[in-house]
Amino acid sequence: MAGRVILLLLLIIILSVGGIIWFDFLNVIDAKTVLAPIYRFIPFVPGEGRTQPVIADDDLINLDAERLAIRLEVIDLYLMELETQQRDLDVQYNLIRQMEQELEEQRKALDDQVKSFMASMQDAENKDRNVEQNARYLTGMPPQNAVNILASLDDQVVIDVIRKTEEIARAEGTVSIVAFWFSLMEPARAAELQRKMAGRPPSL
Repeated sequence: MAGRVILLLLLIIILSVGGIIWFDFLNVIDAKTVLAPIYRFIPFVPGEGRTQPVIADDDLINLDAERLAIRLEVIDLYLMELETQQRDLDVQYNLIRQMEQELEEQRKALDDQVKSFMASMQDAENKDRNVEQNARYLTGMPPQNAVNILASLDDQVVIDVIRKTEEIARAEGTVSIVAFWFSLMEPARAAELQRKMAGRPPSL
């Protein structure tokens, strides 16, 4: 009984080793390195085990250098993209600054126009107030004295006072004294003033 068991075990070992050798021969598994001593007794199988490719240190260094070069190239591309984006941002920033300056100049110009308009309106109001005050002052004094004062003034100032005097008389429902002033003036001056008043619209 023991002999049969030993025989079966030997048969199993032989079949297993034969199967391993056969699969190694078909390149299904790699067992030549382990079974190299057995291959020496098998004439049709080389006794040397399968050798793995050996990578030299220089090759490893070259691979590392190649990987490093690829990474550096990727970094360079990324930096170039960043520089392009930075240039685009600089261009946009300059455009925004230019637009801001133009808007600021337009705002200042508009402010100057508003100030000029307000100053003109203020000057007109002051002038109208002064003309009205002079008209009332001249109307309240003796006509000859008023005519003497008007004789020393420029034609446009006299015309403004006369028109304001007539305007006040119409607003208050009184008789204007302008006609009497004309009668006291020198005829040439009176005619010149009337001609100018007829040819020019009211200045106020």
